[in-house]
Amino acid sequence: MKEAISTEWSLDEFYKGYDDPAYKKDLADMDKVIDDLDTSLEQAKQMNAKEALLCLVKAQEDFLSHSMRLGIYTSLRQSANTTDSQTNAYMAQIMKKEAKATKSLVAIQKYMADIPNLEEVIASDEKLKEYQFLLLKNKKHVAHLFSEDMEAMIAKMNLSGGAAWNQLFEYLTSTVKVDYNGTQITLPSVRNLAYDSDSAVRKAAYEAELNCYEKIDHSIAFALNNIKSQVNMLCEARGYESPLDMTLEDSNMSRKTLDAMLEAMREYMPKFHEYMKAKARFLGHKNGLPWYDLFAPVGALDKKYSIEEAQEYLVQTFRAFSDDMADMMDTAFNDHWIDFMPREGKVGGAFCCNVGFLKQSRILTNYDYTFGSIDTLAHELGHAYHGMMIENNRILNQEYPMPLAETASTFNETHITKLAISKTEGLEKLALLESLLMNTTQITCDIYSRYLFESRVFEECKDRLLMPEDLKEIMIEAQKEAYGDGLDPDYMHPYMWACKGHYYSENLSFYNFPYAFGGLFAMGLYTQFEKEGADFVPKYRNLLKATTDHTIEEVAAMADIDVTDKTFWEESLKAFADLVDEFVALSDSMIK
Repeated sequence: MKEAISTEWSLDEFYKGYDDPAYKKDLADMDKVIDDLDTSLEQAKQMNAKEALLCLVKAQEDFLSHSMRLGIYTSLRQSANTTDSQTNAYMAQIMKKEAKATKSLVAIQKYMADIPNLEEVIASDEKLKEYQFLLLKNKKHVAHLFSEDMEAMIAKMNLSGGAAWNQLFEYLTSTVKVDYNGTQITLPSVRNLAYDSDSAVRKAAYEAELNCYEKIDHSIAFALNNIKSQVNMLCEARGYESPLDMTLEDSNMSRKTLDAMLEAMREYMPKFHEYMKAKARFLGHKNGLPWYDLFAPVGALDKKYSIEEAQEYLVQTFRAFSDDMADMMDTAFNDHWIDFMPREGKVGGAFCCNVGFLKQSRILTNYDYTFGSIDTLAHELGHAYHGMMIENNRILNQEYPMPLAETASTFNETHITKLAISKTEGLEKLALLESLLMNTTQITCDIYSRYLFESRVFEECKDRLLMPEDLKEIMIEAQKEAYGDGLDPDYMHPYMWACKGHYYSENLSFYNFPYAFGGLFAMGLYTQFEKEGADFVPKYRNLLKATTDHTIEEVAAMADIDVTDKTFWEESLKAFADLVDEFVALSDSMIK
């Protein structure tokens, strides 16, 4: 009999615990690794250009390898239990050491950027050729850097600035008690009830969720204000036109691409409003869809899936795409890559952390046994597959930009749902169409509302402190613009800014439009897969591998896609619009 799958991930391949001699040694050795950065720079100054560049690349590789093992392990433990004081103490130590390294890393980056005839030097060595994109991007990036001492000071101040505000947000949202149905539950648990089959449960959970934010909204508002103010200040000082321009440069993405996508999205939003109004009619609402029913199940998809059944479903479904995807999914379940269940202290939502040095990933979810949770697992395992495609890249070439980060994950969501739709009819087909369109409405309407919200917060916090009432007003206005008449104006979500961690990173602004990019780009890729079948898969693997060292426009061109042309985005949205028409016709035909 097969052994039951553990509901918690194992981190033993990193370290056996904080008492593991290897953890203690690596933590102690980090100071030496940082000192070695300075030593390597001094040595490089005595070398010719090629030797110097190779020496400094090696120093950065060694530092990243060391800090990643410590940092990822401790961060994963923190995500699984934000209340663990020992973990929080170690995380603070690691962050201080990484901040200490900033001065040396900036000095190295500046030295490399100033090497004469840099492109010729890169062309003279095979290893440097692999790092060409990174080295040339670094040359552009250093124009925005301050002196080494100033960068070191900023990094140290960030520990008690933006990073601390981020930790406060995570702590408060993972520990706040939600008063629901005569008991107290966690925020992730009450948010999961949005998918419950009972409309009374959904509405009560929605009201309980909104009420719980009043316990923490002032603290979270201060966190948001201070993070965005810090980003604004640094962007201006570094010479960026705006935080959005900085994000686009960091993402290797042109403004032309973003504008083409957003313009196409705005044109097609009324189509998604049609879907929401059809769902509202099906559920008996007359004034648009109330927020508490955005995720209401429609049709007959009531089956609950054990973790073992989820594994079987995913592996069988993705075997139709490629064996390496299915095999990786099997490994993820069997080798304890996944932390499944919600619990107090654990962060909400879901994420995947690629661990290239182990050639593995770690996935956190808040599993609730529904098809939606299987869909979430498919999404996160898409990230893991992306990680597998880049795990043999050199260590400095294992980071992909935000918009492409959501491509493989959303491709997986599209695959699992479209394949299921093709095999069903009636109420089950309606439920699957609903699942796909619900997710797509999130990456169009909801993501656009988040983009509008963050844009306005960045502007308004320059001149004033935005209190909870201000933030709620801005959020409601953004939701009205994005959701239109698809939402019931009496039941919106003014606190969406208080439960989405993407707003609270001082190093990662506008983590919203990448979801729209990923979803629509993935649909374009999936359309190619439907046409080409198995011949598409090698092209897809190469495309994912290239995401770390090419611009977004170059990556898309590998699939013969021009993402600067609105036409591509319109074609992807048209594919979803056709599904909306199918859903509306089917749901209306079933209204009694």
